[in-house]
Amino acid sequence: MRILNVTQSYAPFFEFGGPPVKVKALAEGLAKRGHETAVLTADWGLDTRLGNSPEEPAAENSPFGRKRKRNGVNAVYLPNWFHYHATSWNPALGRYLRARLNDFDVVHIFGLYDLLGPRVAKECRKRKIPYVVEPIGMFVPIVRNLRLKRVYHFLWGQQMLAAADAIIATADQERDELLAGGLPAAKIVLRRNGVEAPEHLAERGQFRNALKIAQQDQLILFLGRLSQKKSPDLLLKAFAGLECSPASPSKAHLAFVGPDESGMKARLQQVSDELAVSGRVHFVAPLEGDAKWSAYRDADIFVLPSQNENFGNTAAEAVAAGTPVIVTEQCGIAPFLKGTAGIVVRHNEVELRAGLARLLDDAELRASLRDGCASALTKLGWEEPLEQMVEIYSRLARRATP
Repeated sequence: MRILNVTQSYAPFFEFGGPPVKVKALAEGLAKRGHETAVLTADWGLDTRLGNSPEEPAAENSPFGRKRKRNGVNAVYLPNWFHYHATSWNPALGRYLRARLNDFDVVHIFGLYDLLGPRVAKECRKRKIPYVVEPIGMFVPIVRNLRLKRVYHFLWGQQMLAAADAIIATADQERDELLAGGLPAAKIVLRRNGVEAPEHLAERGQFRNALKIAQQDQLILFLGRLSQKKSPDLLLKAFAGLECSPASPSKAHLAFVGPDESGMKARLQQVSDELAVSGRVHFVAPLEGDAKWSAYRDADIFVLPSQNENFGNTAAEAVAAGTPVIVTEQCGIAPFLKGTAGIVVRHNEVELRAGLARLLDDAELRASLRDGCASALTKLGWEEPLEQMVEIYSRLARRATP
């Protein structure tokens, strides 16, 4: 089959969070299975990024923007003429669709609140090419620019979703949100995410050494965008409150790793000063590759305290590194980890603090959850989701064939 993936962000721009990681895993997995796989995305400075990574294959010119082929996937990066946050305007999109869209049997659109997806979906409807939409947890507007997001749904999102041949939900919670939004159950397919574990994990100590954290001190890790949706402020307050708990060690540290969003980092720094824990709270720029896995490896506990998370890729990565996790009930990955590789808490400060105190104080429980990571990881690989996507694409392509 010939499959086009449409996404606002793609490798090597992993600072955009889970979407580029997911699309890369799916696209490369399909290419390994012999399918002709392409990615259409925005250019967030590809040449500069590749210039800083000499091991990456170089990009070339195309009639539509820069392009490169990596691990069997042909990616085209459309130049951005204008962007607002992570949404871009890409005038070359029309040329690409006129010239190349008919080359594909099926199109998979990832995400909402961008201008790429609706335009591609409209052309697919016009040319009777089946398309799949994967909202990646964005269907229900929760934080930031709620009015603009509602306008987006009114102008483009509703039609794009209503006319889609299939809609992918990655957890029961997301499926329920789509159903509550009026989308037909027959179109909604439940397909979890997966995780790509590295062949070799980094040696312990590198991340701690960089932050000057002693090996005997305990380390709590948050890795992801510092956004309101992911509730890093809730984690900080729960951490600061551990000082009042007799179960809490006096030398626990908290590390926030990831890009700032809407000034959240400055607010966290101010709160850590006010709560007198700034000496044990660390802020680190986004990490990739071995540096990211070193952070997971060095942590005693990984925490994903999101108020809404369609899956939770970072929690899966922590498990792949053998690190016990705490996630909120609102994370789609929670059922895969509960009681095996982590504990699940409600989205409130009191329960999160109790979960932290319990894990920090109970070495036997931490060891049990570390051992359970290997078992949980067997249920989180990409093989099953890839097989499911091949079946979906094949069915849609056959149905569209005259």
